[in-house]
This record gives sequence, structure tokens and C-alpha cells, in this order.
Amino acid sequence: MASESKSFPAILPFPQTRRQITLVRGWVLWLQISLVYALIVLASWTSEGRWKVSLMLTTAAVIAGFALCGRYTVREMGLGISSSQGAFLILGWGLLLAACIPAVAVLSGLRFPPIRIVPWRGAWQYAVWALMQQFALQSFFYLRMESLLGSRRAVFAAAILFSSVHLPSPILTVATLAGGLFFCEMFRRYRTIVPLGLVHAMLGLTIAASFSDHLLHHMRVGIGYLAFHR
Repeated sequence: MASESKSFPAILPFPQTRRQITLVRGWVLWLQISLVYALIVLASWTSEGRWKVSLMLTTAAVIAGFALCGRYTVREMGLGISSSQGAFLILGWGLLLAACIPAVAVLSGLRFPPIRIVPWRGAWQYAVWALMQQFALQSFFYLRMESLLGSRRAVFAAAILFSSVHLPSPILTVATLAGGLFFCEMFRRYRTIVPLGLVHAMLGLTIAASFSDHLLHHMRVGIGYLAFHR
């Protein structure tokens, strides 16, 4: 009895310690999400110049650091080899959505003819930027929110965050909310970011070509949208 009474208290704290570790990990994830989101918003509301570039580089470095030091595998981050079926489905839905954008622009009366042709240099640069955005949205924000909220709730939470950083542009805010839901749901199912990056670029360039620049302000967000002058 004496030996049992001594060993029992040693076993009791284990579940409490495990629960504490889970709580600490949750708080760490929330802090990571809050810090990166704050940096992105701060960068978008900083005027063009040295400080904006510094904030953007800092944000990219913080995201990369958290991703490399995180507990998520390459496959979980969507960086592994995806199934061909998943990639084809994502690209197929992306093409369908892109085909609908000009029609929406015409029916809404928000397009002034002629439709603009996006230069090749700007197109591939935007494609790289779109892939980087998908890494931040899926491999950073969505994964952490999935751990905290569950996979389905994380789709909505990450999409809302993605949309909010495109304020105050009305078209981009609405478009990125719809696009964010699509991107996150596809990532939830197929765990790949390269096809999502391609679709992101395709949709973004189609929006840029279809809607009036008077409303898009060169696809700028934050202070850049407000400071835009034609």
C-alpha cells in the first residue's frame, strides 16, 4: 500500500501536463497567425518606399521561418507531389471560374471596353506572386487554423483573413472571399499549392483584364488603393 500511494501521484499530473502542452501549442499558433496577419496588414497600409519593402521582406522571412520550424510535414504543407486527378480538377474548376469573370464584368456594367491585354512580363511576375500568396494562405494560415478550429471551419476562417487584407478594394475583397473559399476547400481535399497558384494567377489576371482599372486601381490594396491616381 505504501508503494502504491507513492506511485499514484506521479501518474496523476501527466494528463494535466499534456493538456497544458496542448494549450501552449494552441496559443503559439494563434500568436504566429496574429503576428503574420499584423505584418501583412501593416505592409499593405504603408506607403511605397523603403519601409514597405522592409516590411514585405520581414513578413516573408517570418512566414518562412515559422513554416520551417513548424511541426507540419512537406505533404501537409502541400509541397509534395500531388495526385494528377486533384491537379486536373483544380485546374478545370479554375478555367471554368476564369471563363465566368468577363461575363460577370459585362453584366455588372463595371467594364469599359476594350478588354486590356496584360503584358507577358507582368503576367509571369504575378504568377510568382500568386504562388507565394498560396503558400502563405494554405501552408501557413490554413494549416494552423485547421489545427485550432478543424478543417471545415478553417476553410471559412482562412478565406475571411485572405479577403480582409484586400480591403478597401471592393472588387478584390469580394473576389478574394469567393476565391479564398475555393482555394482553401481544394487545399483541404488535395493538399497541393502549385495548381492553386496557377489558378490564382489565372483568375487574378482575368480580373485585371476584365474590370475597369478605375475600380481596380492596378490591383492595389490598402494605402495603395486609396492613393491611386489615374
